[in-house]
Order: sequence, then structure tokens, then C-alpha cells
Amino acid sequence: MSTGFFGDVAKIEFEGPDSTNPLAYRFYDKDEVVMGKRMEDHLRFSVAYWHSFAWPGGDPFGGQTFERPWFPQAGGTDTMDLARLKADVAFEMFSALGTPFFCFHDADVRPEGETLKESIARLDEIADYFGGKMEETGVKLLWGTANLFSHRRYMAGAATNPDPDVFAYAAATVKSCIDVTKRLDGQNYVLWGGREGYETLLNTDLKREMEQAGRFLAMVVDYKHKIGFEGTILIEPKPQEPTKHQYDYDVATVYGFLRKFGLENEVKVNIEQGHAILAGHSFEHELAMANALGIFGSIDMNRNDYQSGWDTDQFPNNVPEMALAFYQILEGGGFTTGGTNFDAKLRRQSLDPQDLLHAHIGGMDCCARGLKAAARMIEDKALSGPLEERYAGWKSGEAKAMLSGNGTLEQISEHVLSNGIEPQPKSGRQEYLENIVNRYV
Repeated sequence: MSTGFFGDVAKIEFEGPDSTNPLAYRFYDKDEVVMGKRMEDHLRFSVAYWHSFAWPGGDPFGGQTFERPWFPQAGGTDTMDLARLKADVAFEMFSALGTPFFCFHDADVRPEGETLKESIARLDEIADYFGGKMEETGVKLLWGTANLFSHRRYMAGAATNPDPDVFAYAAATVKSCIDVTKRLDGQNYVLWGGREGYETLLNTDLKREMEQAGRFLAMVVDYKHKIGFEGTILIEPKPQEPTKHQYDYDVATVYGFLRKFGLENEVKVNIEQGHAILAGHSFEHELAMANALGIFGSIDMNRNDYQSGWDTDQFPNNVPEMALAFYQILEGGGFTTGGTNFDAKLRRQSLDPQDLLHAHIGGMDCCARGLKAAARMIEDKALSGPLEERYAGWKSGEAKAMLSGNGTLEQISEHVLSNGIEPQPKSGRQEYLENIVNRYV
């Protein structure tokens, strides 16, 4: 039964590039085959429960702008009835969009209880409700996670908190969320260290806090194996906000952390475009780094306003950016358990229910165009050909010997001096390659 929240919208269909229907896909044709795989199976789209259904439209300078029927009235109490209504609307939107997955934090889907025991009971109850909705619609869970950053108890972090009671409370919370994620056949579980960092070293034992974070993650991995959860454990790199220094700053930092605690073969990364920008990188850099280190897992798809110095979480609309991102994803073999999760939110002036549909339709079309451009570049060897040519010198026997471990510094020096080697620089042809990319988008 329809909730009526989106009016008479039933199903968003693919109508092609010439369509002027704002409630239709122009480029996302889920059944189109790209590089031997259906587009839906390449992109594995997911809707973020928190930004779409729990976020009230506030920003650092102002409060709620959205009015939703599942939000408690002013001064009212959040209830399980409202949580069920929220779920009804959410699954109605998932079905209308045809997205195969969704994601959630525990705090987004159920009201906070007076005790942790009550909060867990409410999560279990709404998980049962989700189960029925998932069976009815065919929508699956890409990943679950725990909100360990919003409540004041986490103001000094969760796993890295100086108070062991907070560490324990967070551990119990994560256990309950992994249990629910497994019950709902989630394909991943994400740890997002929203406040796992510090503001000042004047009151921080950095080494202790990093050890706490390592122990916490090791217990999560142990528990995953104990209960037979077959999904992937993911860490989401996050620089700067809200804390000044984050322990999970970027992909390279996370990899170093995983290596330190012997978890590099157990945990992968969920990379967000907005976080990559805040870390001073491009999205494709973080994706390429994750592939190079063997820890690529999934992505949160959004963009930042490049004139703002904070995480604005806007829906993607830049096709060249998407083409370069999906080029790296396809070059790395594509998603396995991961997917493209829209960790993006409406602008706080976009008040209408259908704005949620327009945002996701535009984002999905943008990603589809980027995927197709990336696939054509790979099939044509448009970038890999020039790249192979640039490193062709390393195919020689002498070059291979320098990296084999058998050659010594003295031998290399003797080879250079005796053969009179004088390197001649060659152009990197960056502008030429940029022009190639633009031809495909």
C-alpha cells in the first residue's frame, strides 16, 4: 500500500537521452550490458537511509528545514510507529528508483532507548520489519553500521575514548549492529570513525588511543568470524571534520593502521568522494591507492562544493569526475561485495518529496554516463596504451635486474658509467591525455 508521500509516482523507468521527463532515467539502463556485465551489476546502487530519511535539513548555522510525517512533532517523542512509517516511505522510494540496495546506521532506523538494552531491542524490532519489506520488494542490504559519533557520550570518540565505559558501550553497540547486518544478509559492515581523532595533544595520549582503535577493530574481525558473517568489514577514511586530526585520515593512513595491527588481509575501505577532497586528494587517487594496496571495497558517492572547506555531501553531477572514478574501479576488477552508495543529501532548500527522487535520478544518470565512458576508454586502451608506452623501458633485462633484488648499487653504478648512460627526459603528455578523456565524456 502506498504511503502517498511521493504522490502517484510508481516506478522510474529508463526513457533514453532524449527524454524530457524529470522522473525518468536518461542514461541509467540497468539491463544495458557494459564490458560483459549488466549496468545494474556494475554500479550496485544503494540509498543512504540517514541522509534521505533521517537528516532534518540543518547545517552549522541553522536547524531543521524539512517537514516529514515520520519526524516527531515539536516537543514530541520519537516512536517505533514513526520508525515503521519511515521504513514504509524508504522502501517505497527504493522500489520506485529500482535501486538494488540500501544502507543504514542503527540510530537512523529506530528511536534511542533510555538504555542500551532498549535501543538494541528496538533495532531488533525494526530489523524484523525491514526483513518483511526486503522480502516484499527484493531490495537488499549493502551494509549496516553504528552511529558512534552523534550522541554526547561520543564527544571524545568511541574506540579511542579515554573512558573505558564508552569503549565498552561502543563495542556492545557494534556487536548488535553486526548481528542485525548478518540477519538481514548484509554484504558488508562499515566502521566510520566520525570522532576517532583528537582536537589537541594537550589532553591526548595518541599512542594509547591508536592501540585502543586497533584492539577494537581486531575484536570486530574476530566476532565476524565467530558468528560466520561472510560480508566484508570496511573502514571509511575520514579526514579533519569533526575533529582536527583523524586517525583514519585517508586510504594510505588506514592501510598503515591495518598493517600495524595485522589486519590488512581482513579489512577493506569504503571510500567517499567528499572525504577524498577534504584529505587533499582526488577521488580517483584514493581509488587507485586502494587498488594498489589491495584494500578496495566500496564507495560512498557524493561531491563537495569546491568553494567550501567542509563536507557538503552533494549528489554527483560531474560526468568527467565519474568517468575517472569508475575507470579506476573497473581497472581494479570492479565491485565484489561493495557498491555505489549515495551518501548524499538534498540541499536544505529542496523541501519537496520529489526532490529526493530528482536527486537520485540525476546521480544515477551521472554515474551511468561515467561508467560507460570509463568502459570505452578501457576497451580502446585510450589511457592504458600510453601508460604502457611510458613505462616500456622497464621491460628490458637491465631494468628488470635493478628491481629483482639481485643487483647492487655498485653494479648499477658500473653499468651506467661503463655504458655512458645519459637519460633524455620524455614528455608526460598530460594535456594530450586530458583531451583523450574529454573525447569520451
